[in-house]
Amino acid sequence: MAGKLLTDTTLAPASIYFKYYLHRALIQTGLGNDYLQWLGKWKENLDMGLSTWAEMSDIANARSDCHAWGASPNIELFRTVLGIDSEAPGFSRVRIEPHPGHLNRVNGEIPHPLGKINVSCEKKQGHWSVTVRSPVPGTFIWKGKSYGIRAGVNEFSL
Repeated sequence: MAGKLLTDTTLAPASIYFKYYLHRALIQTGLGNDYLQWLGKWKENLDMGLSTWAEMSDIANARSDCHAWGASPNIELFRTVLGIDSEAPGFSRVRIEPHPGHLNRVNGEIPHPLGKINVSCEKKQGHWSVTVRSPVPGTFIWKGKSYGIRAGVNEFSL
C-alpha cells in the first residue's frame, strides 16, 4: 500500500529534497530493500552534469541549490543499505538492519567515538553471511527477526 506513494500520478511528485522524508516513510513500512531503485532523480542530475543536486531537475535550466536534504543518499547508503543506526542516546547502542536490495554484497563503516562500526554482507548460493564489528552492543535485525550484538565481532549466517 505504501508503494502507491511512488506510483499514484494524482499526487504531486516529491522534490529532490522532500524525497528524504518520502524515503524514510517508505523504509518504515518495510520497503527498505527498494531504496536503491528510488535514486532516479540523483542519477538524472549526474547525467545532466550537475555536481550538486538540483531542487527541480525536470525543468529547463535547472539550477543546483545545494539544499542539504538533497544529499540524503550520503547518509541513507549507510543508514538504510548497510543498516547502521543509533539505538540509544549518545550512540551507546547500535542498531544494524541492512537492506541490500538487489545487491549480493555490501560493506562499509562509519566512525564512532569508541572506534568504527563496520558491516559486511555477502550473498553466496542463496545464503547471506553478515559480519558486524562494533565498539558498542546493540541489535541486528534481518527480515524482522532480532539478534543481539555484543561489542566486538559478530557473525551471522542467514
